[in-house]
Amino acid sequence: MPRTVGRLLAESLHAHDVDQIFCVPGESYIGLTTALTETNAIRVIVCRHEAGAAFMAVADGRLRARAGVAMVSRGPGLSNALVAIHSAFHDATPLVMLVGQVERKDFGRLALQEQNYSKLLADITKAVIEVNQPEQASEAIARAFHLAESGTQGPVAVILPEDIFDEETEAPLDPPRPRAMAGPREADLDRLAAMLAEAERPLIVVGGALLDEALADPAVFTDLVRLAESWGLAISPSHRRPQLFDAAHPNYAGYMGIRVPAALIAEMKRADLLVALGERMTDTVSQSYSFPAAPQPQLPFVHVWPDANEIGRVFRADLGLACSPHAVIRALLARPVPAKAAARGAWVAGLHAIHRRLLEKSWEPTSDGVNFAAVVCEIDKHLAADATVTSDAGNFGSFVHRYIGFRPGQVFLSSVVGAMGSGMPMAVAAGLRRPGTQIVAFVGDGGALMMGNELATARQYGVNPILVIADNSMYGTIGMHSFIRYRGKPFMDSTRLTNPDFVAWAAAFGAEGIAIRSEAEVAEAVARAFAVRTRPVVLHCLTSAIQMSAWRRYDLGETLR
Repeated sequence: MPRTVGRLLAESLHAHDVDQIFCVPGESYIGLTTALTETNAIRVIVCRHEAGAAFMAVADGRLRARAGVAMVSRGPGLSNALVAIHSAFHDATPLVMLVGQVERKDFGRLALQEQNYSKLLADITKAVIEVNQPEQASEAIARAFHLAESGTQGPVAVILPEDIFDEETEAPLDPPRPRAMAGPREADLDRLAAMLAEAERPLIVVGGALLDEALADPAVFTDLVRLAESWGLAISPSHRRPQLFDAAHPNYAGYMGIRVPAALIAEMKRADLLVALGERMTDTVSQSYSFPAAPQPQLPFVHVWPDANEIGRVFRADLGLACSPHAVIRALLARPVPAKAAARGAWVAGLHAIHRRLLEKSWEPTSDGVNFAAVVCEIDKHLAADATVTSDAGNFGSFVHRYIGFRPGQVFLSSVVGAMGSGMPMAVAAGLRRPGTQIVAFVGDGGALMMGNELATARQYGVNPILVIADNSMYGTIGMHSFIRYRGKPFMDSTRLTNPDFVAWAAAFGAEGIAIRSEAEVAEAVARAFAVRTRPVVLHCLTSAIQMSAWRRYDLGETLR
């Protein structure tokens, strides 16, 4: 029986287990939103900016270990969403982006907002699929999800002309395609087991592909702990994947984030075997391609990633396994424990001791505002075992990673590639996906006014995050880089910000606004923020600019210029 393309698309999305889609309504896909409303099987979340909608879809996909879905209109709508698509591409996060297009009869005329999306998106998507025939619509959805979720995951765009939605078709619904996953070869597992058995100081860096599996199957967390304990392995979660291993566990070897503190990275570099288990090994994780060194690592290197095209792309691996990282863990658990496992206790304990010292709740007061460490440490006392923490890009995030000891059960969301504006939209997505749980978003004063307007979306859908704004009246990360690279030269005029009263700003949205002006106010303000249950909270922290990050401050006596 014939049905409209809009109806077929709605049914195809539902068949792929999509239960909510994020968008800013646009005229080029009204036919699809109408069909979604009529079928009433998928919730349409109306957002305030396409970047916010796309970041929500990225976070939603990460929370479900499936591709999130966003809809954007042609031209400006898609252009606004590019930052989140770029983030999903670099973060290896599955995303299906539905993009409206001009009517087919106007192709090539430079019609209103027309663009060639295959060219525009070529460098930040896995594929761009254009649907120009009604019979292709359901097939395009199935192909998009399959590509987005396979191998190195990432964004796929589906381009939908405005006039196609009302056309009728008898094409059948194309069901979801089973995900193909290569298994590890026995010979490779034997070699990996032998390398781990011989190593005296192995270091295991766990990352995004393993986290994807853990979100779908919590047994990943327990299996990783069993392997670490029985085989005597030091485990280091990678950049912005801190929840992969309990920070209090004795086998936790420190956080392999951006710019690892000198004492920790120096000890890590004593490793005689490095295993990247589900970690892509970007420049941030590899400390600007210095550990391991690119292209020739300075120590034996094993790379486990579910896509053979990624292994060897930057680093020459002594052993590459293009497979599920969890499958590798299970296979190792089935093998005999190495004789040297117990002898590695001192190596593991030494790394953990450095990590625990770095995690200590200590900081120095600052004269120009609150040291943000005081706020983060107080918030850590209130975080529930299943709390979600999101973070925008900026130096304030270093306090989150230094002072919060994440553990499995808690969720951390951020743009791994460091795109500003993700913190608040991801908090909204987390609240929609995990209702009734604590949601805390950390943003800077720059990010707050970039995507903080999604506070209105939070209010509309009954999501009540705590939005913590670190307000030092400047783009702090850029100020730091300016100070370090061009010491003695002025930089404040190019980084300074004039901010609103964020307490009043919060009230305008119907949120609770709370200000922190001194360390003496921190404990009471944070407790008050966590006590609010019925609306969002904005915690406006007037923070120090001198304390540029959790690890550095401007030299005392120097003037910020």
